[in-house]
Amino acid sequence: MGTFTAGHGITVFAESRPYEVTRHRHPAWKLVLPVGGHVTVGAEAGAGVLVPPGFEHGCGTSSGFVAVFLEPWGVPGAAHAVRPVWLDAARTRRMRDALGPQLDGAALRAELTAFTGPPTAVDARVRHAVRACGGAARLDAVAADVGLSPARLRTLVRTEVGIPLGTLRQWERLRTAVGALVECGTDIAEAATAAGFADQAHLTRTVRKLVGRTPGSLRRGGLDPHAASGCRLQPDERRGP
Repeated sequence: MGTFTAGHGITVFAESRPYEVTRHRHPAWKLVLPVGGHVTVGAEAGAGVLVPPGFEHGCGTSSGFVAVFLEPWGVPGAAHAVRPVWLDAARTRRMRDALGPQLDGAALRAELTAFTGPPTAVDARVRHAVRACGGAARLDAVAADVGLSPARLRTLVRTEVGIPLGTLRQWERLRTAVGALVECGTDIAEAATAAGFADQAHLTRTVRKLVGRTPGSLRRGGLDPHAASGCRLQPDERRGP
């Protein structure tokens, strides 16, 4: 299993084998693109699927797959989507081909936009707060950066994207911790502390809650080294939509 950050706000996972995760609820859009198989969400199955933020579900694939997580505002209607959107085989293949071996986040966004329409417009203060909150010791400092009180910032984020800022903060920290686990094989306790979690148990609870896995399942020890070696950040996408 490999993890790749293909641009600010996009995280790409690649698994070379079938995999199943327990029920969880992530605060991001998830696009699952199996390679030659199908994906299941609950009792439903299809060639590919786009799962909205906040939708509680278990998920599994019958083959290797690519899973892409996008910002909660990265697809139209984030605050109002309540069900997964299924993709047919042709659309799944086009999106997988758009991403390609070079993890072209811009090309994938273009293909996704052709399917769903342009990303949802969101207040620039919200984008800044979400991207800064993971590394901030205190949320009031993030609020001050955008000229709002902490309470007003929390309300603005919830109104704009439908997800509490505290949950988005956990997500940003989780992305940091998982990157260390997958790319470097970092010790779980060390990854937890470096990402801002209270301890290893706190990280474990968060991984289970938001992605339905355990930290140990994400460590490099059992990963595809060819996939992991491709991890990179594409500077041209740092600004997001």
